[in-house]
Amino acid sequence: MRHLAIAPILLLTSALAGCASFSPDGGMGVVSDVTEQAIGKDVAFVRTKDEAATVDAAVKRLLARSLTADAAVQLALLNNKGLQAAYNELALAETDLVADSLPPNPTFSVSRITGNGASEVERQVVGDILALATLPARSEIARERFRQAQLRAALATLRLAAEVRRSHVAAVAANEMVALLTDAKATAESTAQLAKKLGETGGMNKLDQAREQVFYAEITADLASARQNAASSRERLARLLGLWDGDLGFQIPNKLPALPKRPLEQPSIEVAAVGHRVDLQIARMEIIALAKALDLTEATRFVTLLDVAGIDRRTRDPEGPPFKERGFDVQFQIPIFDGGEVRVRQAVETYRQAMNRLTEKAINVRSEARDAYRVYRSTYDIASHYQREVLPLRQIITEEMQLRFSSMQVDVFALLTEARQRLGSLRAAIDAKRDFWLAQSDLQTAINGGGPAAAPSTPSAVASTAPAAGDH
Repeated sequence: MRHLAIAPILLLTSALAGCASFSPDGGMGVVSDVTEQAIGKDVAFVRTKDEAATVDAAVKRLLARSLTADAAVQLALLNNKGLQAAYNELALAETDLVADSLPPNPTFSVSRITGNGASEVERQVVGDILALATLPARSEIARERFRQAQLRAALATLRLAAEVRRSHVAAVAANEMVALLTDAKATAESTAQLAKKLGETGGMNKLDQAREQVFYAEITADLASARQNAASSRERLARLLGLWDGDLGFQIPNKLPALPKRPLEQPSIEVAAVGHRVDLQIARMEIIALAKALDLTEATRFVTLLDVAGIDRRTRDPEGPPFKERGFDVQFQIPIFDGGEVRVRQAVETYRQAMNRLTEKAINVRSEARDAYRVYRSTYDIASHYQREVLPLRQIITEEMQLRFSSMQVDVFALLTEARQRLGSLRAAIDAKRDFWLAQSDLQTAINGGGPAAAPSTPSAVASTAPAAGDH
């Protein structure tokens, strides 16, 4: 029986060591599924040369054409290095899962003592029995943490997609505004020159001349600002797409898409948001992991150390025959001063904190969904009002004013005044259409998640409440 003192530790350790392994896809299957269901796009975690070559080929195919919003999103999901770093975080989380699923390594020690011709050799194998006993619970907590890491990677993917879509809308709208103001500047320049000639002949007073000159000056300044805005918007889009050097010549449309014929109907917008929001799913999983950690803490509140050592001692004495000794040694803490109440209280309060944060997030998600849909419908109504009412009426006014000017029923001043008013309507229509497409992106974000990152919450106390291997 003495020979079997070390065997249970070795057998149990070797059996449990085969339970943990790395997944073939590094956890990317969940990220891919969430992204496909939410926005219908592909993701790729580049780790080999072959994968890098495949992604580069896909990027080149996308860059060969003018980038629509959907194409820009797909390009960013393949080429953005920050997103690849988020996937590296997922891979690191898997290493934590595997590490937490492995039993603690046994400790081997050998000591030799000699003196007066006698010698003693002692060998020990020490194993943390408590860590082995709590390994299934700790492994399950680690799996919950890894599932959270998968959803966090998916959330980072959705967040990048939302940022790219908004940046694409802003860049295209800026291009459209530049084109409009370029035409307006040419017209204003012609009218300013005409006003100058009329002033020289006495056909226009100084006040009217100044009005035309200042209109031309203001349009020139507006065009410069619009060009700067377009350049900055394009640079932001290029950063999100991960493009540099020779790829910076990518093409985007010069006009925003036409409005859809009818807006989306979302009678159950709150239910959809609560059921699909990835950040809400992460918060729910946090509750599950903390509940399991609380159970583990309560189960081990009185004992945080239980080591068993198998001992093999051999002694040689010149005055007597050599002899061997085998046995075991047990070490455990006595809960005299700390009965685990502090750790249990920390675990309980951390769990309650997470419950309150989950409730707050659920309330906020419902409110964000309602507001996003309200803004979506409002911006659609405003943009469609410009398309159906304001711009057609402005076109009628322009045509009628030109007819009257040709028949000398109105003078050039009335024609120029109407041109300025029409320009204001066209600029407002572009802004309204841009706001609608931004609102549509925000609506999708409100349902699926991926909005701006919130301030980091208090770190979880699971690691401090659950006894780890070797935690003395």
